Parts: sequence; structure tokens; C-alpha cells
Amino acid sequence: MQILFLMPYPTGKAPSQRFRFEQYFGALTSAGHRYHVAPFISDSTWSVLYKPGHQVQKVVGILSGFLRRTTLLFGVSKYDYVFIHREASPIGPPIFEWLIAKILGKKIIYDFDDAIWIPNTSEANKIVADIKWNHKVADICRWAYKVSCGNAYLRDYAQQFNPNAVINPTTIDTEHLHNQVRDQQAPGKLVIGWTGTHSTLKYIEQVVPVLAKLEKEFDFEFRVISNQPPELTLRSLVYQPWRKETEIADLLAFHVGLMPLEDDLWAKGKCAFKALQYMALGEPALVSPVGMNTEVVQQDVNGNICNTSDEWEAALRRLLMDPGLRARMGQAARQTIQERYSVVANRPNFLALFN
Repeated sequence: MQILFLMPYPTGKAPSQRFRFEQYFGALTSAGHRYHVAPFISDSTWSVLYKPGHQVQKVVGILSGFLRRTTLLFGVSKYDYVFIHREASPIGPPIFEWLIAKILGKKIIYDFDDAIWIPNTSEANKIVADIKWNHKVADICRWAYKVSCGNAYLRDYAQQFNPNAVINPTTIDTEHLHNQVRDQQAPGKLVIGWTGTHSTLKYIEQVVPVLAKLEKEFDFEFRVISNQPPELTLRSLVYQPWRKETEIADLLAFHVGLMPLEDDLWAKGKCAFKALQYMALGEPALVSPVGMNTEVVQQDVNGNICNTSDEWEAALRRLLMDPGLRARMGQAARQTIQERYSVVANRPNFLALFN
């Protein structure tokens, strides 16, 4: 069969695309299928999208995306399935989705890994916030052949509109990408780490007082890997720009990975991706009890679930002091990913979307 992938960004750029479907392209080919990818945003627009300024280039990039989408409609008839990640266009009503499903009669696989029906305005997207048309998610769910959801919370939302909503978790390629394990007992400065984008940097704030207290007692580094530097008053802070080329090597520097979240409706849609990355590399994950985190992390087995400052402090203190504990938790974390959240384990589930 032939499958068309409509996604917001160029391939190899956005984590949600890389870890939800791009890493299954080889599996599709091996199963005898053919596919074509159609990003809305071009590489040149992506390069300035989250940078201040460049307004003319951004507007031209968006308009060019709409032109490409319109032209693409003339070739949609040759595809058996159209896989739409998040939305066919980043602003406005779901015109393309309606045309593909209702006029062209194509089977849509609709995929999302965030609570994208809830407005989530930031400095980066506030210009287009009023025309995002978040409520279109319900309509696209109704028109879809199947809805691929990152966790149970998202699936439950989608099932209000489509009984064919299934959980398709965000997964890790433990064979070709996250295929190394952190040596927890190797000498060197301890590194507590966090990775994410500008949109989730705000969640670090809740653990800053804990880190400030611990850095007075322990010699560790709090390393933040992101596309923008954080503004934190921590002596232990080290900022490292995210780079795809060194992504795994950079994450392997962590001894412990943090994933704090706020308990709101948007965060409930999170698919524990940070925790999955840490754990795949043999690093215990310390997480807030929000969204999918409590499904992935088992208390005192592969990490810790921390709800209060005291719990964050106690968990970090134990792991800073005990390399053996870090090693045992890290081994259990790696096993969790291999068995439940790896590309190998989820491959049949992903391929089943297309039948």
C-alpha cells in the first residue's frame, strides 16, 4: 500500500515526529509498503521558526506551506492512507483534513501526542494563538479512520468522537539510537540532567529550590539540554544547546534525569518522553505524578515519582550518594523501555494502524 505522511516539520527535526512515526519508516518498507512525506514547514522556515524576528520569512514560509498543501491535494488519490500528525496546517480550520476525508474519501490515520485541543500559548506562538483553531481536533477525530494517541488520557478524549482511537505510545529505538547504557559507577562529577524545548523549560522552576539546597552539600552539575538557555539562579547550572548529531552522547552524560511537570490538563497529555529517553540509556528517571509518568516509572524500581519538594530532595539525595542504587535503577529502567516502549516492542502495534 501507499501511505502519505502529512506533518508540521521537516523530517529529522521535531522529537514528536522522530519518535512517533519517522523511526518506523524502515518497518513500513520491510513490510512492503511505500510512503511519501510532506512537511508543512520547509527547512529554511524551520531554521528561523522559533527565533525572534524574521517575521517576513516566517509569514512567507507559512503561505508557502499552504500552497504546497493545496498542490498536494491533486495527488492524494493515489494513496491508500493519509497519516496526519497533529494537523495538516498549523493555523486555521481543518479544510485539508475535510477535503481528504470527505471529498477524496481517503482513510486518515490521525496522530497526536499532546492535548492539542487545549490552547497552550507561549512567547513563541502567541502571534498565531488566536487563529490556531484548537477545537478542530474533535472534527478531525470524527473524520479519521483511526486515531493514534500517545497515552490513555489522549485516547479517552479521542474516543468521544471516534471509537477507533487506540494507544500508540511514543517509543525509543534501542537498537540504532538509544543503544548505549550509562556506566553509573564510572568516576567523575555527578550530573543531574534535564532535556526539552523552550516550551517546557518552565517546569524546571519547581525543582530549583531543591537543587539550590543540594548544591551546597554535593558537588554535582545540573545540566540543561535545550534549544534555548534557561534563566535559573543555580551555581551548578550548565547549559548545553541541543544538537541532533550529539544527542545521545550528551544524554549519556546524565546520571539521573528529571521530568517535573505541573498537574494541569495540558500536562496530562504528556507522553513521558523525557523519562523514556533517560531510562533507555540506563538512567533513573525522577518524575512528577502527572500524565503517563506514573505508568512508565515504578517507584524505587526504575526511578522515583516525586510530588513534593521533600520527595524530590529525598530521591535526589539517595541517588547522589549511592552509585549502586543508580546502577540497579538504571538497569531496571533500560529493561522497562526494551519490554514496553521500544520500537521493536511496538512495531506490530504501529503497523496495525494500516489495516
